[in-house]
Amino acid sequence: MTQRLPLFPLGVVLFPGALLPLHIFEPRYRRLLADCIEGDPRFGLVPVGVLHDAPPPGTVGCIAELRGAQQLPDGRSNIVVQGGSRLMVQRYLEDSAPYLVAAIEPFNDRDDSTPNSTQLDQLLERYHHYAPLIRELREADPDSTPLPTDDVEALSFRVAETLDCEIAERQRLLEMRSTRERVERMLELLPGLTVQVEEGLHTRRRASGNGKGHLRPGLLEGT
Repeated sequence: MTQRLPLFPLGVVLFPGALLPLHIFEPRYRRLLADCIEGDPRFGLVPVGVLHDAPPPGTVGCIAELRGAQQLPDGRSNIVVQGGSRLMVQRYLEDSAPYLVAAIEPFNDRDDSTPNSTQLDQLLERYHHYAPLIRELREADPDSTPLPTDDVEALSFRVAETLDCEIAERQRLLEMRSTRERVERMLELLPGLTVQVEEGLHTRRRASGNGKGHLRPGLLEGT
């Protein structure tokens, strides 16, 4: 079913169910925020187009649902949005608003794309090893929200949101229409990403020990 929705092209990827803080400062998006507060609190978060802001029809994004807004004295705002369902841009619409407005359609996983139990067990095992490490590296608070283990598609997006990988890779995960393929790709990514995070934590822990009363080997010997 086609819907009419304002669009916000931005160089981030929002996954269904994820929370994302945004800083709103451009006049056209201040207007978008005001319209969302007064009416429908949803807009589409989509990738930025290659040649200009508007990505081409067929682009996949995610519906962003406004969850909180703090207006600053100079007119800028800090907001928090939560990912709703995925969308595909069908066509752009003529509108008097200063921001993009498009006809969008739902973009869902295929029904026959469920991973098997072994893949899910492996994903959970690797996620439970990776998640506390990336939170420590980001100095983020522990996530007390339980995993949606009864909804495989939602679980796959929950894991995807935690991955510290390139935007293009995150967009690729968002665009997959197979939960099984998404899980398989994350099983490929997680070992390497875990090593990267472990190395980052190791480097930071070593750096934090220097200059705080801990003598490095050879320092007194002049080497």
